[in-house]
Amino acid sequence: MLTALDKHTALVLIDLQKGIVSGNKAHPAQEIVANAARLKIAFHRMQLPVVVVHVEPIGAPASLVRSEKGTFPKDSAGQQQAIEKMRADGFFDIEEPVRPEPDDLQITKESWDAFYNTPLHEELQKLKITGIVLAGISTSIGIEGTARSANQRGYNITFATDAMTDTVAAAHENSLAYIFPRIGELATTDEIIAKLPVRG
Repeated sequence: MLTALDKHTALVLIDLQKGIVSGNKAHPAQEIVANAARLKIAFHRMQLPVVVVHVEPIGAPASLVRSEKGTFPKDSAGQQQAIEKMRADGFFDIEEPVRPEPDDLQITKESWDAFYNTPLHEELQKLKITGIVLAGISTSIGIEGTARSANQRGYNITFATDAMTDTVAAAHENSLAYIFPRIGELATTDEIIAKLPVRG
């Protein structure tokens, strides 16, 4: 349940890029993008910061470790080919409704966590941000990974439950039922917009 939003709250949109939005999801992806876009518009209207995050993982340390379901090439030539193909296919392109505006903060991450090895925390601190609203794809990966780091840094977190989804419905539900209530508050897009503060 959403009790309040901090006066200095930022919207952080996770990985709403074509290569991640496409494919089967637990909820219709375009509805998720549409709700994220509504949040973006509302934050702009209230003169609150918007952060658009996208992931480029190939070649990062996390992409090179052994794993049972790893999908990234480990050799340099394979990585370069994969990156070129992903760029040609528009994998990294942010979905049109949530593309960053000139004043939005853009963050490129290499792992699940938007704080790890990026300037996100420093940029938020410059803006005196104490709370963040999280939305995007995937719930149990990019959003949960970022939320855990945000919690460790003392941010008040609000999860936009109808502006996020996952490839696996059970993973999405697990995050919402067992992880997120321990580190933040859950609310719908409408509930968040209704409580947005005017930044002064």
